[in-house]
Amino acid sequence: MGNKVLVVDDSALMRKVLRQVLSEAGFEVESARSGREGIELAQTFEPDVVTLDVNMPEMDGLTALSLLMAQRPTPVIMVSSLTTASALPTLEALALGAVDYIAKPGGTISLNLNEVAADLVQKVRTASTARVRTSALRAMRPDPARARSPLRARPVTPAGSATGPGRTPATGTRQQAAAPNALRDLGRPDGLVLIGVSTGGPRTLEDILPALPADFPWPVLVCQHMPAQFTSTFAQRMDSLCALEVRECDGPTPLQPGQVVIARGGYDMVITERLGRLVAQPVPEAPAQPWHPCVDVLVDSAMRQMPADRLVGVLLTGMGFDGAASMARLHQQGGRTIAESAESAVVFGMPQELINRQGADRILHASRVSDQLRDWICKH
Repeated sequence: MGNKVLVVDDSALMRKVLRQVLSEAGFEVESARSGREGIELAQTFEPDVVTLDVNMPEMDGLTALSLLMAQRPTPVIMVSSLTTASALPTLEALALGAVDYIAKPGGTISLNLNEVAADLVQKVRTASTARVRTSALRAMRPDPARARSPLRARPVTPAGSATGPGRTPATGTRQQAAAPNALRDLGRPDGLVLIGVSTGGPRTLEDILPALPADFPWPVLVCQHMPAQFTSTFAQRMDSLCALEVRECDGPTPLQPGQVVIARGGYDMVITERLGRLVAQPVPEAPAQPWHPCVDVLVDSAMRQMPADRLVGVLLTGMGFDGAASMARLHQQGGRTIAESAESAVVFGMPQELINRQGADRILHASRVSDQLRDWICKH
């Protein structure tokens, strides 16, 4: 694990605070006052991790990040205010290759230092071992220009037609999915895709979800570890990139084909039944769980409502083990599961836990996940 950290921030106080915390944790730290100075210092200091302020004069964090990734790809943690206004540039930074983000202390920085210190040190240590995503995988992603724009109406397409950004679903998929069965009689979808993801997730999801066609027959539910202020903006961003409709679970949400539901930050998401229909429902965070929105909570709730063979679990990049236990149970009961491979995972923790529990039917590079979902579900 590398121990050299470059702090880039135009605030002298923030540079002092971050430097103090990281130095006390045993890191060798240098600091820069601007994005331009940070880019230059990165060439000589050769940091293992960079913390980069989102908003800086002269050269903002996004521009500095783009240059750094082009000149010397390095794990980057964005320093961001946890506000709705800061969500979009932070998500754009993650799409450009940043590994993670930390929240600026609110109010008087010195009084809130303890709230930030542990999170900062943990994320820097994780980032120091993280895989920096190159542009190779994104080059394989379908052209976003062919995906539905947020300003365009979603086209209504006949079953089995070629839909989605550069993808053609299997002929007759809709007719097959609509075959009468007990689940459909209850107004339920034929099955559910359950995705769990954490560190490195926003960019990885941008490489998977836009590759699913507009008439994908099963609802997709996503637990991305993310704070409450970010998930609405994240859902809107994904909606602009995908042929599927993407929305935040901000209340009881009936589940239907052609839809991705993102768990709301600050809550967990469960699957329940209302008037014969399955709905996604935000619920208070489970205190026994360390990560939220919690993947294990989602998967366990889905298994109470659907037969295991009608569920597909996907565990992607992230530190920790959220989702591994529940998806291993799903696998044991006849459900299908995918773990992202070490080759593409920014942080291999969560998928590695599922693999170690012998709970993965497939271990796949992120670029292959959407193809596997289509093979399993569109051709069912």
